[in-house]
Amino acid sequence: MYVCICNGVTDHQIRDAAANGVRSVAELTMRTGCGATCGTCLDTAAAILEAHAPAPRTAFSVPMLGAAISQAA
Repeated sequence: MYVCICNGVTDHQIRDAAANGVRSVAELTMRTGCGATCGTCLDTAAAILEAHAPAPRTAFSVPMLGAAISQAA
């Protein structure tokens, strides 16, 4: 479906942007033009972007890092 009628941006394009690392509405606007004209689509675009953002990566804990360093030495 079209989310941004003014600039012809679809929900599919917003999901693709989320999958490719877009995390903010401002960045979405820069990359796709979504919301750049009238802005009435920004709430919907933000909801789609948030719903399709990949889960955050878990970082290695400091003790594991310490073990890797001690093994390398």
